[in-house]
Amino acid sequence: MNRYSLYFSAPHRVEVVQEQLPPPSPHQVQVNTILSAISPGTETMVYRGKFPHGEALDPTLPSLSGKFEYPFQYGYSAVGQVIETGEMVAQSWLGKTVFAFEPHSSHFNSSVDNLIVVPDGVTAEQAVFLPNMETAVNLVMDGAPLIGEDVLVLGQGLVGLLTTALLGLFPLNKMITLDHYPRRRQFSLAMGATVSFDPKKSDDIEKIKGLIPDGVDLCYEITGNPHALNQAIAFTRYSGRVVIGSWYGQKTAKLELGSHFHRNRIRLTSSQVSTLAPQLTGRWDKNRRFQLAWQNISKLDPSKMITHRYHLQQAHQAYRLLDERPEDILGVVIGYA
Repeated sequence: MNRYSLYFSAPHRVEVVQEQLPPPSPHQVQVNTILSAISPGTETMVYRGKFPHGEALDPTLPSLSGKFEYPFQYGYSAVGQVIETGEMVAQSWLGKTVFAFEPHSSHFNSSVDNLIVVPDGVTAEQAVFLPNMETAVNLVMDGAPLIGEDVLVLGQGLVGLLTTALLGLFPLNKMITLDHYPRRRQFSLAMGATVSFDPKKSDDIEKIKGLIPDGVDLCYEITGNPHALNQAIAFTRYSGRVVIGSWYGQKTAKLELGSHFHRNRIRLTSSQVSTLAPQLTGRWDKNRRFQLAWQNISKLDPSKMITHRYHLQQAHQAYRLLDERPEDILGVVIGYA
């Protein structure tokens, strides 16, 4: 059958390509995509060409087994319906609504081992946020917030907002968030932040210092901007933790590790969703973390963060908007009907 797939073909250029999709192999199913979501931070970097050329797209995902070399497909959040099964696959899979870590494409073949059945009561518009919610769950687990702590979250994109929402379920003392864009700060307050400030405004920085004169116990850096890491360190108190969830791509971080960092025993932790923290793997695995992510999708309804919807044939407009006017956009989904 023919399918339509999105390719990144050059910096600031995407194309929709018609190509032939073979029938599913005996152990595969074929899925008709209903909706896919753009990951604004990661895919904007990919759209701009700011990625490590020649490196693997994502060695943990079979659907992204290629390299960062033009042209290539990217994306990892697709929800669809199983429309055909291979001869070795149970017929009960037909008609199921499933999630897959697949690039943007109208149809795809997949092993059932790489599919996640969407729970009853969860809509496609909610299910496409599974990767973002799983990442937010992982960030919270890696930060291990305690009752009564002061927490700061730098960056209120999709993952930042979902992290804020999860942290809002804890009995914290204060939760402060930072973001450049007013729309995101408004979402942040609705998600449970105590206050939300603009990191570019000196008056706001002084207000933060007044609220947390000794610094925060736990700080998350989720801006994608390596310069924010120094700010995260500066706001963290003695023996505090900084959890780094950003992917910087080709950008480098020039860290200021002078007296404040050196004397205050501040811990920097890398948090990446492909794995779980080693100290948790005796009790937790990815399936248990997925179950927790689904529970919080039902509880928090991330679909309310969708600000823009495009058909696949209009996808170039979505990426241009993300590149040129990120202040106007938050959740972006692509439809195929």
